[in-house]
Amino acid sequence: MLAPSVAAQGKGTILGPYAARCAAGNEPSILVNVVGLKNRNGALRARTFGGATSTWFEKKGWITRVEVPAPSSGPVRICLPVSAPGTYAVDLRHDMNGNGETDKSDGGGASGDPKVTLLDFILGRKPSPKVTAVHVGNGVTEITVTAMYLRNGALRPVEGTTR
Repeated sequence: MLAPSVAAQGKGTILGPYAARCAAGNEPSILVNVVGLKNRNGALRARTFGGATSTWFEKKGWITRVEVPAPSSGPVRICLPVSAPGTYAVDLRHDMNGNGETDKSDGGGASGDPKVTLLDFILGRKPSPKVTAVHVGNGVTEITVTAMYLRNGALRPVEGTTR
């Protein structure tokens, strides 16, 4: 489901069906600032994971999933609600051709910007919870996720993107 957006004061539009929650700032939420997109095509999908860290990044283990069209310009900010203060993880996928499938051209990232090798991805190894943990309080917690793409046999940020 592709979601609408809400303008936030001076920081750019917040994307997704929960945008108003992050704009209000008074309920536990994660505001994901996405940097380093290769282009503005396709769709972006962000998910939250909670509970036992051993279940983080499981294909069907997400708590909240938001999919939005990649905006043509401006900051990319996606609001993800969580049910209560606690420790969570976030992942992101840039579905560049918008087909809903994971392709070689797609990008991705996770909270904490963990280093992930191509072999990690192929073997399904998950990043460390020590790196990816996001501690959420009673309001909005902002994080930045750097999108990484397959380049020269490794998953890397687009050249010129600062991690």
